[in-house]
Amino acid sequence: MGYLQLLRKRPVLVLWSSAALSVLGDRLYGLAVMWVVYESTQSAKWMGVAAVVESIPYILIGTFGRDLVARFSTYRALGWLDAGRAVAACVLPVLWSPGGGGLAVLLALVFVLGTLGALFGPNLGALVPDLVEPGKVRQVIGLLDLTTRIAAIAGPGAVGLILLAVSEVQLFALDGATFAVSAVAMWWLHVHVRRTARVAAATSPADTPPPVDAPAAAAWPVLRRHPDVTLGIGLHGVGFFVAAVSAVGLPALLAVQLGQGAAGYGLALAAVGAGALVGNLLVGNLRLGHWLTVYCGAWAVAGLTLFGYGIAPSMPVVLAVGFIAGLATPAAAVTLRTRLSEFGGPERLRLITVDQTVIRTAGTVGMLTFPMAVDAAPATAFAGAGVLLLGAAVAAAVVGRRWAAVPELAAEPVGGRAS
Repeated sequence: MGYLQLLRKRPVLVLWSSAALSVLGDRLYGLAVMWVVYESTQSAKWMGVAAVVESIPYILIGTFGRDLVARFSTYRALGWLDAGRAVAACVLPVLWSPGGGGLAVLLALVFVLGTLGALFGPNLGALVPDLVEPGKVRQVIGLLDLTTRIAAIAGPGAVGLILLAVSEVQLFALDGATFAVSAVAMWWLHVHVRRTARVAAATSPADTPPPVDAPAAAAWPVLRRHPDVTLGIGLHGVGFFVAAVSAVGLPALLAVQLGQGAAGYGLALAAVGAGALVGNLLVGNLRLGHWLTVYCGAWAVAGLTLFGYGIAPSMPVVLAVGFIAGLATPAAAVTLRTRLSEFGGPERLRLITVDQTVIRTAGTVGMLTFPMAVDAAPATAFAGAGVLLLGAAVAAAVVGRRWAAVPELAAEPVGGRAS
């Protein structure tokens, strides 16, 4: 299998191991934030506030911080960002106290961690494709996506076991430890990349251009030259907007429509996780055709599954729908990231940043919008969200096909690398 071959490369193994640990840490962090906020305020509204506070830096930096993001485009800089996140996460249990003061400290550190994450994520995504030869880019992206899929299945159980030994606030310190490990991994990768570059320069000096500090790329000219990417990022935003209905509404839907409780909700999440794991193994190791067709198809399937949740008559149907929804998720994620990886470094970084900004903004708007619709009518909210996503996916596929047939609107060849 391609994944196993990639893991035989030490840089990929180091990156994947640290990423797997970091994803588990993110699960700990997400649970700790929401539970501590709810426990201290007894208000779901403040849980929403915490989610919005974390998203604000992603939106602001992605919109206005193009040059700032570009300053952290090396593994060494990423290591310092993760070191900062480790300190911020570990200091919270020390500063935490029940009441308004503790909540203010928590929200401030959530903002700090969001800021550092907004700088870290796009840069790591832009650097990863250069660790492997062009033909392995899809596989290495799929391999990193696999960490998320594994965490979705193993994470809840791991968190439950950990909480038998520590308090919810102490989960932040464990999250900080995962950031510290990631920082060491980033610094190791920095040394490895520099050593590899020196060896390449010594063996083929004529083929090795001198290092140049490339300026931060502007997004709009690139998006205008590559309308397929514009469609893909826009559809990604729609997908994250409607994903809020599932995130906040699935427990209510199962309770109202099928009389299910926490056990039923857990089974539904497990079905999605199992489907996502299978979907990752497929999309990471198979070539499935033109990227936009596959991408729009995956989001169309996701829309159909949201509609399916709304009309599901029984729990077995919900589990089947969830499994299919899980299959579509990595197909969309890996396909778009592989397409963005075809661009050269500065353009790739800017496009990944724009994509992150779009989905964070759309997700935040969705989290502020859909809870009201779910409270009013869960099944109708799911059906409406499914129809919206399906319509957007079909429209993007049709428009993309028409643009591809018009020479003036067809995407220009990418001057970076191929995947």
